[in-house]
Amino acid sequence: MSTGPVLVLETVEMHTGGEPVRIVVSGYPPILGPSILEKRRYAGTHLDHLRRLLIFEPRGHFDMYGVLLVEPTLPGADLAVLFMHNQGYSTMCGHAVIALARWAVDSGRVARLEPETVLGIECPCGLVRARVEVRGGIAGAVRFESVPAFALALDVSVEVPGWGRVELDIGYGGAFYALVPASRFGLDVRRSRTRDLVDAAAAVTEAAKAQTTLDHPDDPDLAFLYGTILTDDGDGRATPSANVCVFAEREVDRSPTGSGVTARLAVQVARGQAGLGEERRFESLTGAVFTGRALRHTKSGRFEAVTVEVGGRAYYTGGGRFTVEADDPLGGGFLLR
Repeated sequence: MSTGPVLVLETVEMHTGGEPVRIVVSGYPPILGPSILEKRRYAGTHLDHLRRLLIFEPRGHFDMYGVLLVEPTLPGADLAVLFMHNQGYSTMCGHAVIALARWAVDSGRVARLEPETVLGIECPCGLVRARVEVRGGIAGAVRFESVPAFALALDVSVEVPGWGRVELDIGYGGAFYALVPASRFGLDVRRSRTRDLVDAAAAVTEAAKAQTTLDHPDDPDLAFLYGTILTDDGDGRATPSANVCVFAEREVDRSPTGSGVTARLAVQVARGQAGLGEERRFESLTGAVFTGRALRHTKSGRFEAVTVEVGGRAYYTGGGRFTVEADDPLGGGFLLR
């Protein structure tokens, strides 16, 4: 006999370019820590069972993505967030920032101003400034300014099992990504099977993790390779450049990847392929497009960096009231792939 729910979590459901955003709005225990990175560590150590409950089946799926609201710790932050996925907790997520910014305006978390509402969102990588278009009281398109983004390394050669030596770039856009054209694996982002793209990208990620060393001047917690982005060899200048981001545990981003767009632009600027203010467009497997442009030069420790602006749209898909019963043997979540 069922004992009834022992936990109730309420969410707002959105998507950006097809990539889900599950925003937890009530029911989560306090996430403790004096800084947002310490809150991230606390969530992973003490509350990870709740991540699995919300992200995994039967309430989620292998490629689900979620957002936790926490208390801000930085001046200028209107809200602060942690990002969660099938493997753990990210340090930045552009598609989620776009959804959060619209939701914050619509929900009254920030005062709605027309024609544009500006708000600060504290992410584990730092403070991100978002601008939400508002027309007739309706929140629409969102643009956000990144933390300092930079090219960590260009033309790095790694040995990828089954593929031999592969040259790639490593860019930082709030998280680190390996960037490599899909053509180096005989693949096409727009035409190849998703499974084949995932296999190649995951192989690159594992090889790059084993054969390269990352560091970030702000905090060691930021110095990890989040995933690999396969590109179509284009630069996004005349027509959108297609890419697919495979991150965490072989998770496939349905959006063009906001932090990935940031990293790609940082690498383009480092290579002299993009100048300040030049707009680029980037397309995902769903056909969704993000815009991006480098706004200004800056520094990140010893690295020459840029601030990047990324733009896109998010949409509501519903709301959730998720429960778990004490005697449910699968209530804590599971994954089948």
